[in-house]
Amino acid sequence: MAGQLQLTDELQDYVRHMSLRDDDILRDLREETAGMPMLQAMLVLPEEAQLLALLVRLTGAYRVLEVGTFTGYSSLCMARALPPGGTVVTCDISERWTAVAARYWERAGVADRIDQRLGDAADTLAQLKSQSGEDSFDLAFIDADKTNYLRYYEQSLELVRPGGLLVLDNTLFFGRVVDPDAQDPDTVAIRELNTRLRDDERVEISMLPVADGLTLVHKKPGRKQR
Repeated sequence: MAGQLQLTDELQDYVRHMSLRDDDILRDLREETAGMPMLQAMLVLPEEAQLLALLVRLTGAYRVLEVGTFTGYSSLCMARALPPGGTVVTCDISERWTAVAARYWERAGVADRIDQRLGDAADTLAQLKSQSGEDSFDLAFIDADKTNYLRYYEQSLELVRPGGLLVLDNTLFFGRVVDPDAQDPDTVAIRELNTRLRDDERVEISMLPVADGLTLVHKKPGRKQR
């Protein structure tokens, strides 16, 4: 039985060459973000964003929640995949980064499908619950500050409908999750999240060793949330 492939740079280039549907807007956004040296690692990989768009289409998602906008690459890709009238509600605390995002959303012609919320994500998620109620989103993507991942997961799980999908990024966190010497708050928080997901009977999960670790979480139908 074949084991997990070691993904070399050459193999990564092959994957992108054979499967990535790219365009000038996405390339320009990646290049502009790459000009922010301390922040480039926060941008999702292009193949990951393409997977998110595919998941939006496969699930028929009409309302998508994103926790962590950054420069808007993933929200742009997901907005393109929405059916007519669909919306991505995306939240972030940075006016600087989301101003970059807004320019590219306009250029891509998807600005009318994206509802940007500025402010503390936990507060925004609480407001969304108050405004729209539980089970009001079809899909959620979480890619924000790691120390609050558990909180964002619980809040997003309430907002996603039964049968809906949550996608959590960075669940392998640069491989630090298996390093016993890595006891920084971010790594500890991701380990705690992964343990919660493993033991959470409200959901079905699949942790994918792609990008920095991507965990798919299916909210089981017909289960009361605790």
